[in-house]
Amino acid sequence: MAECKCDHAVKKQEEEQVEEILSEFKDQEGTLISALQKVQDFYGYLPERGMKKVADAFDMPLSKVFGVATFYDQFQLQQRGEWVIRVCTGTACHVRGAAEIIDRLTEELDIQPGETTEDLKFTIAPVACIGSCGLAPVIMVNDNTHGRLTPDQIPEIIEKYK
Repeated sequence: MAECKCDHAVKKQEEEQVEEILSEFKDQEGTLISALQKVQDFYGYLPERGMKKVADAFDMPLSKVFGVATFYDQFQLQQRGEWVIRVCTGTACHVRGAAEIIDRLTEELDIQPGETTEDLKFTIAPVACIGSCGLAPVIMVNDNTHGRLTPDQIPEIIEKYK
């Protein structure tokens, strides 16, 4: 009986798409970060297989690519949820209850800060400052800002994105 090659075909197509993305950066100095951004846009995060492709395209060790990817906060090495909930933990938000907002999010979603739900719907991502101190405490769900929050508002906000 013949073995199904479906997964192999998908991986091959994925490899070809990533190689096409990286061809844009061929023989260009100083484009490693831009290439990593494009690969992350393709996958939604930077998996090891994507970083290997970047290393090959730039003819550099994987360790150097990994070093750059882990140095910058903009790169995610783990798959994130469809909805990334950024929770401001800056001074104004901290003083006005950011910890209680995080506690309620972890309770409602059954994950810890930095984790993603099993269904890949939500990720809780504490951040140093969102820049909306007048709305403290504040969260952003992708590009949507929710401010002057109380823990009791969290279930309703989560429900909007389910």
